[in-house]
Amino acid sequence: MLTIFRYSLARFRGQIIGWGLGIFLLGLFLLPFYETIVEQQDQFQELLENYPPAMMAFFGDLSEMATPHGYLGAEYFALMPVILGIFAVLAGSGLLVSDEEKGTLDLILAHPISRTALFAGRVLAFVAATILMFFVGWLGLVLPTLWVNFDASWGEIALPFVSLLGVILVFGTMALLLSMVLPSRGLAAMLSGILVVLSYFITSLARIDDRLGALARLSPLNYYQSGDAMLGLNGSWLVGLLAVAALFTLAAWWLFQRRDIRVAGEGGWRLALPRRRAAAT
Repeated sequence: MLTIFRYSLARFRGQIIGWGLGIFLLGLFLLPFYETIVEQQDQFQELLENYPPAMMAFFGDLSEMATPHGYLGAEYFALMPVILGIFAVLAGSGLLVSDEEKGTLDLILAHPISRTALFAGRVLAFVAATILMFFVGWLGLVLPTLWVNFDASWGEIALPFVSLLGVILVFGTMALLLSMVLPSRGLAAMLSGILVVLSYFITSLARIDDRLGALARLSPLNYYQSGDAMLGLNGSWLVGLLAVAALFTLAAWWLFQRRDIRVAGEGGWRLALPRRRAAAT
């Protein structure tokens, strides 16, 4: 399994560099503007008073933009679940089915390796790649604090990434599970992406319309703390997100154990069912 993990992690190097560099540069660009917001917070508050209440509710509380957690929550972490959700659904949906559609998965399994070892190695590589990407993004936020007056420790800046990790793992493992059920990787990624965007809008609209509260509780983003995690990480929410991700992973593993590996191309809509043992003769 260790060999599978190392090889799979190496395949993620492009995503780690590309996505990691993107959020690194975003943090490097945004953090220096914090001092400007603090210096002009009176004018900023007057501007916010002219905003429609519905808009303020949709985008969250902007009244604390002059605080470290409020600024990062609004300017950096607010859209991260959607932005990195794209990475998660593409990576999760292609962990195994991508090789299957290329016609190479059956060749890999022809080697003396179990399906469980292959599955575990690929999933652990996805988790490790996500953590490495977040580490690069975290560096983009902490490096400017060397010359910007930003009243937050490096550890506090890391806490929103921990909350974000739980959400991204839910989206990634959901895409993995759908790839085991749907006929193609493309369809699994598309449906997962739609669910990510719906999750964002439902959670945001629930702040405006209380009638959506019950539906919003089903959204992973309802338990995403964004910049508020800098004030204290909600352990119960994080454990809940990780538990859902683990449940999706186990379900995907169960289906992968029982599915027939395609030689190449897309498959059908048949669900993997437990195989019957041959009757003793």
